[in-house]
Amino acid sequence: MRKISAISAVCILMLSGCLSEDSRSYLTEEQAFTNSQNLYINSVAFLYGYIGGSSESQGLQGTCRGVYDYNTMTTDEALIPIRGGDWYDGGLWENMYQHKWTEDDATLYQTWKYLYKMVMLCNQSLSDLEKYAHLATGEEIGQWIAEVRAIRALFYFYIMDMFGRVPVVTEVDIPVSEVVQSERSEVMRFVYDEMTAVLPYLANQRSNHIGRYYGRITKPVAWFLLAKLALNAEVYADDDWTDGIRPDGKDITFEVDGIEMNAWETCIEYCDKLHAFGYVLEPVYPDNFLVRNENSLENIFTIPLDNDLYRNQFWYLFRSRHYSHGGALGGASENGTCATLHTMNVYGYGTEEVDARFIYNFYAGEVFVDGNQVLLHTGEPLVYMPMEVKLNLTASPYEKTAGARMAKYEVDRKSYSDGRQPDNDIVLFRYADALLMKAEAQVRNGEDGSEAFNRVRSRVEMPQKEATLENIIDERLLELVWEGWRRNDMIRFGYFHKSYDMRTALPEEANAYTTVFPIPSRAIDLNPALKQNPGYKD
Repeated sequence: MRKISAISAVCILMLSGCLSEDSRSYLTEEQAFTNSQNLYINSVAFLYGYIGGSSESQGLQGTCRGVYDYNTMTTDEALIPIRGGDWYDGGLWENMYQHKWTEDDATLYQTWKYLYKMVMLCNQSLSDLEKYAHLATGEEIGQWIAEVRAIRALFYFYIMDMFGRVPVVTEVDIPVSEVVQSERSEVMRFVYDEMTAVLPYLANQRSNHIGRYYGRITKPVAWFLLAKLALNAEVYADDDWTDGIRPDGKDITFEVDGIEMNAWETCIEYCDKLHAFGYVLEPVYPDNFLVRNENSLENIFTIPLDNDLYRNQFWYLFRSRHYSHGGALGGASENGTCATLHTMNVYGYGTEEVDARFIYNFYAGEVFVDGNQVLLHTGEPLVYMPMEVKLNLTASPYEKTAGARMAKYEVDRKSYSDGRQPDNDIVLFRYADALLMKAEAQVRNGEDGSEAFNRVRSRVEMPQKEATLENIIDERLLELVWEGWRRNDMIRFGYFHKSYDMRTALPEEANAYTTVFPIPSRAIDLNPALKQNPGYKD
């Protein structure tokens, strides 16, 4: 009597037992697959529980030391400064911001394992759906297989984006000797081909609204991911990102509904599909991040949070607020994350032209809770000092108060776990991003992107601007701050490997090798066929 487990030879040899958290291991095969409902739950539904997380390095967002932090704390958007005896953590956050990660980075390895855990769980699910297809109708099996393949493609997008040249593994029991490392361009094509192949079978439904398709990958989720992939096609099609030469997006083609389009046209087409489906901007910007944000007209794909139903957690507000601030809200906090000086300057902080979204996205200056001023333990007012932030604040008079802190999401005063388990769904994809993607693709394709660009600005009553590439990357920071896309944006615009804000580029970084993270050395030890990315030690 076999226990259900997705641990395969490739997982053991390449990923070091990455599936040890598979909850289905507690069920026998006979218990897990008895009817169509159980087949769906134990081969498809359970996968969505891993898109979020409740422990470090797990989940696409919500927890720490994982995908979100490597895409945010490495950029000109945010950092976690050393605050005296707090937040040194063996140099983790300082090295992250300065791009001094290495192939021996244990935290990066945990992120690698999480991403490949999801791939292997999907492969096991596909095998189970094939084996037990007799328990459901042909239509059901076809839809479920499509959904699992879409989840796997989603995770390969993140693996490709972060690690570049990686193995594409689509079977459960493939011998490690047959695992080959694909070029980044090949992984890009795999993601595109997989997602477009399953699109006809995905539900034509919203994913962010409570109901049958809540939190699932539906057609609009796939359209958004395909638009994001096409927008970054110049990056992903470049198999030698250290030679200073990128392919031209006008020469990279994709097939969309039987028509060949260049990368920019492809991005525009998928963004337009979202508009035709009915996605619009929420009239009030912060409503996308309310405690009860399941009815947003704008959010496309979210991680469902409900402290009575799900284990998923959201640590970022908790991690950012000062201790006294967290206490005033009836919970706790860690006094860590803050915005950079660059972010403050783009927002116009301290000027007469501060962006209207500033008050929704940041805590700055004095802090009030329920009309009462938050005080420090000394009895003095808590005052966040946005322009006093440094990478190392030790001995600074603003050691504990420097930096504007994360707001964005409405505070759930009924949150569990000292504020780490609120009911706000975590926003992964939303329509404002699609509009900015469309505007950028139009500009890169030689067109006018002003209409889509200024629709985003008009929503917050900011004056119209010309849709130049420089204005677009700034607008993406203004609109999408704290949402986990900044590294992706900076790489596409060619800024990530250069000096910015408080970061000085590494002496050898001019070739942009840090735009791709190293393959963890422990993964290479387990599978010597893997070749290290350029710029890192073999």
